[in-house]
Amino acid sequence: MSLLKGIRVVEMGLWVAGPAAGGILADWGAEVVKIEMPKGDPMRKLFGALSGSKEDRCPPFDLYNRGKKSIALDVNHPDGMALVQRLVATADVFITNMRPQFLERIGLDHATLLAQYPRLVYASLTAYGLEGPDRDAPGFDMAAYSGRSGLADRATPPGAAPPVLPGGMGDNVTAITLVSGIMGALFHRERTGLGQMVSTSLLRTGIYSIGMDVATRVGLDRIAPAPSRSKPQNPLMNSYCASDGKWFWLVGAESERHWPGIVKALDGSELLTDERYLTPRERRRNAGALVLAIDALTARHTRAEWADIFHHHEVWWAPINSVDDLLTDPQVLACGAFVTVPVADGQATPERFNGVATPVDFSATPISLDGPPPGVSADADALLRELGVAPDELERLRAIAVLT
Repeated sequence: MSLLKGIRVVEMGLWVAGPAAGGILADWGAEVVKIEMPKGDPMRKLFGALSGSKEDRCPPFDLYNRGKKSIALDVNHPDGMALVQRLVATADVFITNMRPQFLERIGLDHATLLAQYPRLVYASLTAYGLEGPDRDAPGFDMAAYSGRSGLADRATPPGAAPPVLPGGMGDNVTAITLVSGIMGALFHRERTGLGQMVSTSLLRTGIYSIGMDVATRVGLDRIAPAPSRSKPQNPLMNSYCASDGKWFWLVGAESERHWPGIVKALDGSELLTDERYLTPRERRRNAGALVLAIDALTARHTRAEWADIFHHHEVWWAPINSVDDLLTDPQVLACGAFVTVPVADGQATPERFNGVATPVDFSATPISLDGPPPGVSADADALLRELGVAPDELERLRAIAVLT
């Protein structure tokens, strides 16, 4: 039995963050009904839109929408809105990442739905939150999660330009945040019989992601400078490059404890007697010089050779993998990061993994992926027949473009 068998989720979202939350719940066994706009979620054709090509494949869309059911409706038409209401009436959870103003206009805001369906868990994911002057402002993760939250600034070395985070990174983290709230609300409903609204935002999640820095600023009224590779707070917690151009992290978090072992592994005994590096305080004060000295030492061997040396000396470290590295990293493969997802009818089943796993496993209820992402409105007829919609009514809805 899957973890969420018997739980129905109605999801009205687009792009990444909202669908990613629904995608995790689908992986965990929930029945997820995806309500799309008549032409489908624009994420379906993201790669073609970015490149100006006719590319119709979008593996990220597949990741966030595998195993769902799809129905495409014009929610701006009264008949379309009536069908959405009937679908929501069957749901345990309603997920949306639409803007609050739009949801209020069409009657799918949390106050309206919870008044009608008190057992419903209403899950809201927005860019900036449900209150405040910018609650309806557009905001992708680059804007709200990375930029406005302070995260990009905290990742910017002095004098450098702010980094651009990988696409969808903030969306994914916020989706996981929303899922944790949904599970808490379902547990509360199990005990009380009552649903509630669960809300999160890219902005709030981004701020929490740099919570160590923000808490220090709020609690002690001060904050350390942004991280700098050339002048780090602790040169033993820093990135270094091997002779083959591959990078790795040294993870000497406890400077006094890890210093002798790292120096021995690096074959840099002269560092132990250098007055600039005798104590953690001196190593921090002279971090720039120490980084240059370690750079010269790490350039002596390839990263694979350093792996053997560090293992022998019990040095804490980690490779800085490329995405290609992930596909062959034995630990990545062993931890279950990739999965084989069933493919569409008529296609051969791949011999090896073809998808990314969502990042939680359950020992008693193993995850079983039920299928590929649906085509636009592929499940409309079955879903509406379940609601009692007659065949002639389906024809009428399609004729007036309410139903795709």
